[in-house]
Order: sequence, then C-alpha cells, then structure tokens
Amino acid sequence: MADSDRSAAALPVSGRQPRRRRKGENPARQHSSGAAIAAQGESGKRTNHAQNPFPRRWRGPVYAALDLGTNNCRLLIARPVEGSFRVVDGFTRIVRLGEGVSQTGRLSDAAMARTFDALKQCFTKISNHEPRRMRLIATEACRVAENSGEFLERVRTEIGLDLEIVDRRTEAELAVTGCADLIEKGTEGALIFDIGGGSSELAWLDFRGGRPKNQGKMSAAIRSWQSLPVGVVSIAEKFGGIDVTPEVFEAMVADVRGHLRQFRGRERLRQMIADHPVHLIGTSGTVTTLAGLHLGLERYERSKVDGLWMRNEEVTDTMRVLLNMSYERRMAHPCIGRDRADLVLAGCAIFEAIRREWPVERVRVADRGLREGILISLMDADRAWTRRRRRPEKAHNNG
Repeated sequence: MADSDRSAAALPVSGRQPRRRRKGENPARQHSSGAAIAAQGESGKRTNHAQNPFPRRWRGPVYAALDLGTNNCRLLIARPVEGSFRVVDGFTRIVRLGEGVSQTGRLSDAAMARTFDALKQCFTKISNHEPRRMRLIATEACRVAENSGEFLERVRTEIGLDLEIVDRRTEAELAVTGCADLIEKGTEGALIFDIGGGSSELAWLDFRGGRPKNQGKMSAAIRSWQSLPVGVVSIAEKFGGIDVTPEVFEAMVADVRGHLRQFRGRERLRQMIADHPVHLIGTSGTVTTLAGLHLGLERYERSKVDGLWMRNEEVTDTMRVLLNMSYERRMAHPCIGRDRADLVLAGCAIFEAIRREWPVERVRVADRGLREGILISLMDADRAWTRRRRRPEKAHNNG
C-alpha cells in the first residue's frame, strides 16, 4: 500500500495550481528570502509559526503543518473553512528516520538521506502554496538522537526548512487538538493515544468540570498525560517484527505495561471508566490498519476509517487475525503493505497494553493527529475563521 493513500491529503483539494517558477529563479534562494524568513517574527527571532511576507491575491489564508516523526514525514497544507479547514495539498512518506536510534543513539546516514529527500519535496509544496503561517515540528527521533542538531541544521541551510523539536507534552497536546472533534458528545471523558515510531503519547481528558467549547482549547481538559519511551520502531527493533509468535507478542505487551504503571492517576482513570461513560480514541497507523482489516477493505480508504467506532471484541478479533498472518501475507495485504509489515504487530502490542490497563467498550479510530492539531492551533490563534467572514479591502502580508 502506498502510504500516501493513508494521508489526510486524500480529502478534497482545491483547484489552485502551484506557482510556476520564473526563468532563472532559484527556489532555495527564494525560500531564504521568503518562506524560511517567514519563520521569523517581528522581533527577528526565528519561529516556525510566524507570518509569511509573500504577496498573494485574497483567496483566504493558507496554513502549513509538517510533522517529522521517527517513522514518517508528513505535511499538510490547508485553508480555513467554516470552523474547520479544507486540505489543499499534502505529502506523506515513510522515512524511518529513527531506524537504529534505540541501539546507537544516532541518526544513520541512510535514514538522514531518505528524510532529506522527503523534506526537499515538502519544501517545494510549501513554496508553491506560500502559507500565511506554518509550523514545522520534529519529534522523538530528533529529541533523542545525539546528531539530530547537525541534521536539522543541514536541513535549514541546504533546503530552507527550519524544524522545531517539540517536547513530549506539546506533542500530546497537539494530538488532543487534532482529534478533539471525534470525542463523543455527552461523554464524561476520553483517553486519546497516539502510537508513534519512537514514543507513544497518552492524554486523559476529564470533562466532569466542564468541556471546552473551542476545539483549539481542548487540551485544557487534560487531567493527566504520559509519553511512553516506546513506539513501533523501537519495540520492533527490541523484540523483532517479522516472525512474531504469541509469546513474543505477550512479551511486547508486558514491556509496554511496565511503562504504563508510571501514568499519574492510573487508578483514578480506571475508576472513572467504571463509573462514567469514557471511550478511547486511537490515532496511528496501527489503529487505522486494524480498522481497514476489520472493514475488509480491498484498499485503504480514509473516508471509511476516520471516525469509525470499533467495539472491544472487534478489536480483539482483528488483532487475532493479524497475529496469525505470516510476514509475507502482511506485506501483501493492501491495508498493511511492505513498509508497515514489520511494525504493525509492535503497534498492536502497545494498543493491547493500553486496552488491558484501561478496559473500555469502544474505541474510535482517528486518521488525524499532530498535523491537524497544528493547523487548528494556528488558525485559532490567527482568528482565521473570523477573518473569512469578511473580505478585506486589500490583502495583508503581516498576518
């Protein structure tokens, strides 16, 4: 399966065509005076979510979000529409930047080369769309690798993209913001989990004291959160991801549950689940893959997966089917594919550990996450939806 099929960019896109480069124009030079400098605020300090000085016809502002994770490089470009946004372009590629980091503590040359190539394509898309604001983040692999600073400096100087390494709490908050509109109305709380390549974030939202009305402020309802130092890449590298026996799978689950014991409010959350309506929301390739398998899709379809409810027994049955698949069958399956075949069971082990720790009747599947959280946060801070209610007399370049 091509990973681009899993991207939120599969949403309807506008008919806007990329700006053609003028004869003799150097896109790297253009970005150094444009989009890269757009990452500087009025104070002159660099920030990835500041204004973009490119002149543009008024068609509504465009915003960009890039998430460079341990396993994936993802870009989303969107325009605000009626309290939400419309995707105009996107990019996603499995780059495995964090491959081997759990053993060596360093980004490998091969992983950096794959990622560098993907980021060059992201730069082209950002340059074409000239976003008003953007935020470009890097997560666990760049947080822990000792040579990530050198790599990101090379990306900044040679490509023109200035990536910000975010801390784990920020990552958890962005995941909450991106998935907030999937929380069922009337529920007293939810546990949102994001299974990544090198880390996994959990956030317990408690609405008994009131529920934020604004999706961009939903992280204010976080009662407790945790970033597990395990993800699909690190678990697969530790236990193996090709030939996974039931015994190996149980060892993976036990390893993750050892980390979950550190979750603050662990017992209180379990009690809340027993006494009040609470559900899980899972955002990751693992959860969307399980959803695709459960639905029997011949190819991955985001529109059928995002927002899907799965009952506890349906998750159990689908995991059992997946565990009984050979590595070759996993590679051949259209909802898994070669790039995920050695990682999906590691992700299932993380999911299973969460389910055993906090058993609930239902989980909601989210094919969305950090990029969507970034876009919503930027648009909310910029009051973008209010701006669209009136057409200004002239386009402004200062946000």
